[in-house]
Amino acid sequence: MIKRKILFLLGVILLILGYIYYQVNYTKVEKTNVTSNKFATDDKMKILQISDVHNKRIKKDSKLMSTIKNLDADIIVITGDLIDRETKDFENVYEFVYNLKNINPNIYYIPGNHEWTNRNTEKFMTGLKKTNINILINDNKKITIDNRTINICGIDDPYLNRDNLKMALKGINKNYFTLLLSHSPDIVFGKKDIPVDLILSGHTHGGQVRFPFIGPIVAPGQGFFPKYDKGLFEVGSSNIYIDSGLGNSVLPIRFLNRSQVSLIEIYGTRE
Repeated sequence: MIKRKILFLLGVILLILGYIYYQVNYTKVEKTNVTSNKFATDDKMKILQISDVHNKRIKKDSKLMSTIKNLDADIIVITGDLIDRETKDFENVYEFVYNLKNINPNIYYIPGNHEWTNRNTEKFMTGLKKTNINILINDNKKITIDNRTINICGIDDPYLNRDNLKMALKGINKNYFTLLLSHSPDIVFGKKDIPVDLILSGHTHGGQVRFPFIGPIVAPGQGFFPKYDKGLFEVGSSNIYIDSGLGNSVLPIRFLNRSQVSLIEIYGTRE
């Protein structure tokens, strides 16, 4: 009887460990739709969001890279924490960025808290600039793809109080759809309205570990039982979408919260 109980317990443990491994290593694509009257009804734009990589190794010939290519997004946005605060060798991340650029040259990046708390931040940012991706730090760009023009704005990390929203939105034409990249959803705390159409964030990892009926237990910057954990939320006249991340921090553990990238599709409603 005791032997059976031990074998049963070992079996349960192995199942849990196998499930955690699957959640961490088998990335899914989370799809979300947003509508806007700043696009005509026959217009659509696809945005691929990648967040919180945390130096996760992603090979050029991996299934994930093949999936990203097949998604055929108009632009790719990287919403911070490409590296971990403990990362010393950045070649893995640079290779990942170069591989993404070979798929789609329209890449926009903002830093997260781990970039700024790494001891070799300056070295990392210097190398990242050599990849020629668009780095937005309290800045913005107007881009046109297939006759669709949007504003892409990026703020520095609000979690570390490095953000300057006024500077990030300076000079934009509000008649165009405005996308704001903010590593942390902290940008919406205490603000009644942010004059953008959509905010894309990460940082929370969706709580990393979630429980049935309860959801996430804790998230950085929000404490226990966070309100803005992952998914789409309405904030004032705009929306914020929070991606739960591709990588992990502290421990390689995920539960009921599979590793993911997000495909956000914007559909026009203007007649």
